[in-house]
Amino acid sequence: MTDTTGSTHIVVVNDQEQHSIWPAGRELPDGWRAVGEPRTREACLDHIEQIWTDIRPRHARTASTPPTGSTSPAVSTGTSP
Repeated sequence: MTDTTGSTHIVVVNDQEQHSIWPAGRELPDGWRAVGEPRTREACLDHIEQIWTDIRPRHARTASTPPTGSTSPAVSTGTSP
């Protein structure tokens, strides 16, 4: 989908490292900050697609990563050997 309105947007990110776009010139919602310069809607979406490869919130990404030096517990399949 091509933006034919000529409007510009900005990429925004929140404290959970989730990304979105927002119309340039509008006040940002609480908890969001601008990343980069204003650009077309399509350019913002392309940028987000390139940099936001794991869409889980930050707390979910860090919770599922075992601490360095530890091993993951064995997973039971529910069957006996």
